[in-house]
Amino acid sequence: MVVAFEGWNDAAESASGVIDHLIDVWDAEQIAEIDPDDYYDFQVNRPFVGITESGERGITWPTTRVYVARPVGSERDIVLVRGIEPNMRWRQFSEELLVIADWLGVRMVVTLGALLTDTPHTRPVPVTGSISDPGLLDRLDLEESRYEGPTGINGVFADMCARSGIPNTSLWAAVPHYVGQPPCPKATLALLGRLEDVFELTIPEGDLPEEARAWERGVDELASEDGEIAEYVESLEEARDTTDLPEASGDAIAREFERYLKRRSGDGSDG
Repeated sequence: MVVAFEGWNDAAESASGVIDHLIDVWDAEQIAEIDPDDYYDFQVNRPFVGITESGERGITWPTTRVYVARPVGSERDIVLVRGIEPNMRWRQFSEELLVIADWLGVRMVVTLGALLTDTPHTRPVPVTGSISDPGLLDRLDLEESRYEGPTGINGVFADMCARSGIPNTSLWAAVPHYVGQPPCPKATLALLGRLEDVFELTIPEGDLPEEARAWERGVDELASEDGEIAEYVESLEEARDTTDLPEASGDAIAREFERYLKRRSGDGSDG
């Protein structure tokens, strides 16, 4: 089960963007949705009125929806959960999701999030996280999050998964705080890559790589027009390059190259 929620946990809509992408490339089918009346304040998250495909006016309520997909080349289904962080009753909400997970036979949960931080847009997007399975932590070579402080529905749901004995992984992408407006395809792509590592499965990237390059070029242009921002980005680059260990950079390059080879093998390209 892969889970992402709009709101506090979803800087630049990077995490929910992963679920949207997976729903599209895997042609996922919606199988359930949570009744929103118990969990959402409709003055904060207002329903949306629009025209349906049949030409009638209809209301779409803010809620959390559950999809199921069977990726090509996979022997297992993957459950996708895309929602909005609830305004109330978080423990009851999480228990309802756990009932759905049990009903579908979910054996592992991955929560996705994104946060604004002081990282330069010109460098690879850092992805940190926490993993309940030590073996998976070693295989992913993931920087474990040391965060302590306020949490969102991601943290609450992950905690309840652990208490229920369901292995869980939490992945968080770092989005540059000076360009935090959505979307951030570069962060979405970084989370997607880590998700590939978790599932050991090649996921079609679609237009995300080009969108990420276009996003970076756009931020470059904005920075070039403002001397203070350009100077600030340069200071972030220096700090990042000083902090990153050479062996860590080498591991990241090797991991990306291995992913590239798998992708070429999957699309039938000649080596």
